[in-house]
Amino acid sequence: MSAVLQQPNTSIRPMRGDDIDAVLKIEHAMYEFPWTEGIFRDCLRVGYCCWVLCEADEIVAYAVLSVAVGESHLLNVCVSQEHQRQGYASQLIEHMLNLARRHDATVCLLEVRPSNTAAVTLYEKMNFVEVGVRPAYYPAKKGREDALILALELIF
Repeated sequence: MSAVLQQPNTSIRPMRGDDIDAVLKIEHAMYEFPWTEGIFRDCLRVGYCCWVLCEADEIVAYAVLSVAVGESHLLNVCVSQEHQRQGYASQLIEHMLNLARRHDATVCLLEVRPSNTAAVTLYEKMNFVEVGVRPAYYPAKKGREDALILALELIF
């Protein structure tokens, strides 16, 4: 695990219902097949770990993590286009991994599109390893795209 320093003027806090409009704005700008408002509201309602990263008072990134029976699943991580390559994704992921550890998870799993090379590179840099492939998992412009399944053992 690598230490990630928090950037100046940033804070990470739990996502609230009134954050969803700002989160959706980023989600729709960054993804061709974005999550819906209902998905985010359901994640909050069922108690998933939903957090936002703010620069000053502006939400610039968010993440959603589920934890159950010793296993965590990083469901969504997104940084707004204009705030990428500033270390925010690493900072937020490390925060989510620490939450998973606090919930006694021993592993963190995630799916990522192989075409999302920036994300794949980041996850590998953070010591996630490929453990499988989900064929035709994601919708794509022309059909479906596989998902790489990555895992990270969470050492206490």
